[in-house]
Amino acid sequence: MSARDGSLLGAYLKDRRTRLDPAALGFAGRRRTPGLRREEVAQRSNISTTWYTWLEQGRGGGPSADVLERIAAGLMLTEPEREHLFLIGLGRLPEVRYKRVEGVTPRLQRLLDALDASPALVKTATWDIIAWNRAAAVVLTDYGKLPPERRNILKLMFGNPGVRERQHDWDALARFVVGAFRADAARAGAASEVAQLVDELCAMSPEFAALWRDNDVHAHGEGIKRLRHPVLGEIELEYSAFAVDGRPDLGMIVYNPVSAEVAERIRALRL
Repeated sequence: MSARDGSLLGAYLKDRRTRLDPAALGFAGRRRTPGLRREEVAQRSNISTTWYTWLEQGRGGGPSADVLERIAAGLMLTEPEREHLFLIGLGRLPEVRYKRVEGVTPRLQRLLDALDASPALVKTATWDIIAWNRAAAVVLTDYGKLPPERRNILKLMFGNPGVRERQHDWDALARFVVGAFRADAARAGAASEVAQLVDELCAMSPEFAALWRDNDVHAHGEGIKRLRHPVLGEIELEYSAFAVDGRPDLGMIVYNPVSAEVAERIRALRL
């Protein structure tokens, strides 16, 4: 750690320490300065007072990821604060901690709904679909009619004949989807959740099992999706994948109609 980095880390630790309420955390006694004492933060973080003091003073060398995790817990840091602590302490983000989620914020849902002619959805690291708009329901799949445990892109791809029939080139798409899923899941640190899903998919679909054994990895950034829609016919959609800020386990995919005429017909289907 450079002197400058140590100074940044020390100043940040001191600032966070002084913002905590000693009484609320069970520390009594009169204080000349606000917040916790250094020895109290060290106690809460299960590290030595000397080591914590050195970190605040910008000396003693760089801390380990384990020490930063303990301090983050001891200081009750939020997720953005924890990430900042790692960036100034180690020069990198912390390891991702996967969190299972059931939905999205109302603000994000309103964003999806504002895309009237562009199907859009939000998926988790295990590719469960947790939010979508009306355009996605009429063009892709009416996810609201499915039980929550079936709202999964991979389960639909490999276990739903109707979804399979709509794909322009199912074999190529299936290979790409499995490779992109492998990359997403690894990035989000969802190893145990992925293992359960992969076991289920392998038992359900020999085709998925074969593709999973190939160990292909693909980036799911942008491209063209071609569909055989029962009402719209053969259509092309440009898709782009976006990260949800502060949530590495979530991704948003937006499909934009290539043709203005198709866009108007999607709007009509939404009504």
